[in-house]
Amino acid sequence: MQQKKAVSGMLSIPEGVRALLETLEAAGYEAWCVGGCVRDMLLADLRMLNGAQPPVREPEDWDVTTSALPEETLAVFGDRALPTGLKHGTVTVRTADGPAEVTTYRLDGAYRDRRHPESVTFTRSLEEDLARRDFTVNAMALNLRGELRDPFGGRRDLENGDLRCVGAPDRRFQEDALRILRGMRFSAALGLDEEDETGRAIDRNRELLREIAPERIQAELTKLLCGRYAKEVLDNHPGVVGVFWPEALPMVGFDQRNIHHCYDVWNHSTVALANTPPIPELRCAALLHDIGKPAAFTLDEDGVGHFYGHAAASVELADGMLRRLKFPNDFRERVVRLVAWHDRDIPRTDRGVGRALRRLGEEELRLLLALKRADNLAQASAYRGRQAEIALAEEILDRLLAENACFSLKQLAVNGNDLTALGLRGPAVGRALETLLSKVVDGELPNQRAALLKFVTES
Repeated sequence: MQQKKAVSGMLSIPEGVRALLETLEAAGYEAWCVGGCVRDMLLADLRMLNGAQPPVREPEDWDVTTSALPEETLAVFGDRALPTGLKHGTVTVRTADGPAEVTTYRLDGAYRDRRHPESVTFTRSLEEDLARRDFTVNAMALNLRGELRDPFGGRRDLENGDLRCVGAPDRRFQEDALRILRGMRFSAALGLDEEDETGRAIDRNRELLREIAPERIQAELTKLLCGRYAKEVLDNHPGVVGVFWPEALPMVGFDQRNIHHCYDVWNHSTVALANTPPIPELRCAALLHDIGKPAAFTLDEDGVGHFYGHAAASVELADGMLRRLKFPNDFRERVVRLVAWHDRDIPRTDRGVGRALRRLGEEELRLLLALKRADNLAQASAYRGRQAEIALAEEILDRLLAENACFSLKQLAVNGNDLTALGLRGPAVGRALETLLSKVVDGELPNQRAALLKFVTES
């Protein structure tokens, strides 16, 4: 068992959590911060010492584990404590920094549904509690005095950049199959390389993901895609993605047979993903923008590959894939629009950019231009010249917005009441407004009240 002082680093235990630990210790119980918050504190220390990137991750949650039984924790904190998960030993305590989960040291019983233990046994041993956890980097505990309890070498693995299961990897993944995606997500987010046996076990056990609820897969996949090292992880484990998205498998190794491309369809897509900001909808669109290419592939008489209609095919496939994983409708619809538009030419003119702005809005148009930039960067180096065109479109967009150009109905100098006053009724009002907006965007009419009303009157 390793037991040593943690480096005094960039992150510290919040005052509210410190007070919680102090209260438990004063009542005669052991109390430790545990799991991801400890991992991220140690990562911050390591990166401060060696200047490594990416920057420090702030812990998302501060979890506490204790030798106190649930009813003892409730008694210690009184009305500040809520029995949110007594079956599994969890009590939520209100602190000055927000709610914190306090869980009794425990042993897990058999896993029957590949997700949750059928029973939980409480223990007074911290080491027994840490032994049930998924990865060594998540199986560390830190107390108020900076003492690190690390029986499985999690700190060493962080220092070496390794992701390793606690105990036998097959057993860990067979207990809870979602750990397969969690492991991939940790690698993508933290830049940890899977230890050999852990990496092989991820692939060996991937079919178990069929037993996991789609909503849970969706949540882990979204975080994975936004990781700094998502490309490397996806390239290493396309078969895992293929369990819940079999449509992706034909992309793997698919030779595009075209001088514009130096990657197969899968690698082209992951390179594009790596060249986008970590925005979930954008990363998802980058991965799926060419999902229809294998089905749309044709070969001409010169042996050159073409993908006529691949955007429409990609839209249909992407829509179904996102529905299967229960993505929210607004997320799915945005991704599908980006996929539909990714190969569409936007003229680098006020009219061309204005029309796109009208259809998509500023936020979505900026995402589309980012996708187009990444798509082009994932082509053969001799054909990456579209970067200047995309930059010009962005310049035009910025100027139009700075000039307060009209691209939406709410910016029109007239509204429905104005047209009703002219005698229009029902659907005719909406049609007239759309016509006016189109003509303003195209530069055929000025966005001036008198000119717009005159046009309606004379039409």
